[in-house]
Amino acid sequence: MSASVLSVVVMGGSSGIGEATATLFAAEGAEVVITGRSQEKLDAALARIGGKTSAHRLDASDPAQIAAFFGQSQTVDHLVIAVSGSAGSGPFATLDPAHLAAGFDGKFWPYVHILQAALPHLAADGSVTLVTAGSARAAFPGTVGLAAINGALEAMVPPLAVELAPRRFNAVSPGVIDTAWWDAVPAEQRKELFDGLAATTPVGRVGRAEEVAAAIHMLARNGFITGTVLDVTGGTNLPSGR
Repeated sequence: MSASVLSVVVMGGSSGIGEATATLFAAEGAEVVITGRSQEKLDAALARIGGKTSAHRLDASDPAQIAAFFGQSQTVDHLVIAVSGSAGSGPFATLDPAHLAAGFDGKFWPYVHILQAALPHLAADGSVTLVTAGSARAAFPGTVGLAAINGALEAMVPPLAVELAPRRFNAVSPGVIDTAWWDAVPAEQRKELFDGLAATTPVGRVGRAEEVAAAIHMLARNGFITGTVLDVTGGTNLPSGR
């Protein structure tokens, strides 16, 4: 890579999949920068991650903040975009177009703005890994909006990999992962939901943030993989199911 010590930026690294990814890179000695909207969450994540990790508070939905952040960045070897959004879900018959637009504003457009701002600072042999969602190519009721948002991001991966080569572009597409993303769902209801999903998932459970992070780390570090969307779903997206 461009330096003896890797430079890694994890957008959305203050919790969940982003934090778990930052932890893996920090454990091997990389200089890691995590971003997030909450200074309190960033400080707590820094204490857990350790290593050569620093934090920068920003709102990923604000293009000006994104531009300012990368404007002061050195060369980045690996960029991981793990900014999450929840708007856009619900039955299609009653899906408010404004709600769907908010979903694109919360995830799709931030990814686009981050990619454009980061490009001038990405190492010539560097990588970008997007965190999308299994809803992009699944067929679960109530996820049409989420499928549109994440599907749009996944569709960008192959042309990005060709247009911007030799930089590498990949995505990890997680299934249901037990992270703080689900905290808005009451505990009892969440357990019932997870148990129901586990019963229909080939591996028999929902996923963990560390498992998705391991896939992200592998894609970033393997210099011969590009243009790939890697499913980390426990098999829920398999046509035959179980």
